[in-house]
Amino acid sequence: MAAYGRPSLRDLFDESPTPHIAHPPQTHHRDFYVASDGSLRDDGGGLGVVIETRDGERVDRLAVDHTVSDNNVAEYRALHLGLDVLANRTPSDVRVGVLVDHDQLASNVNAAVLDACRSTAPSPHRLVRPPETAYHWRGIRARINGFDEIRAARIASADNPAHPLANAPEEYGHVNDGPDRCVRPDPVSGSDRPIPPPSRSDRGASD
Repeated sequence: MAAYGRPSLRDLFDESPTPHIAHPPQTHHRDFYVASDGSLRDDGGGLGVVIETRDGERVDRLAVDHTVSDNNVAEYRALHLGLDVLANRTPSDVRVGVLVDHDQLASNVNAAVLDACRSTAPSPHRLVRPPETAYHWRGIRARINGFDEIRAARIASADNPAHPLANAPEEYGHVNDGPDRCVRPDPVSGSDRPIPPPSRSDRGASD
């Protein structure tokens, strides 16, 4: 289950904005959630990833010490890593929620999702992507197209559970020793179904 004292990724996702995509509560619920973060420091950089099921059960955590030349590259590389790990452990017909603390990355992911659903008409979205991130953006786009549904939410760095993993990978290296496993979420229960507003609920004629 989720760590005591910290909200699950599902809770963070439900409470966070998703650029370009309006998402009412009944569409929030994903099968898996991926939080990622990348850091650039004087002595190098790091990548952090946390993956959970919708039930709050941890699938994996990663804290990778990595040398990067740019903070944007670190952010894109971290998400690329997280989506690759998830794709290798799940079937393709899953709904994925992404949590990042990088505004433009969240915006680009959701714009790419919407553009993938469009016809040949020109896209109304302008992707702003640093040139240095081209390789990792191609990998992210491939994963976007590989999952059944995916959307990204923007969260604050202080709320991102991947943030400490990326900023101090040498202190969290032990999290990489966990077994590779695929944890499937429990089947959707009645409690996961959207609750209709009062105007739509079943009421007697005298109400």
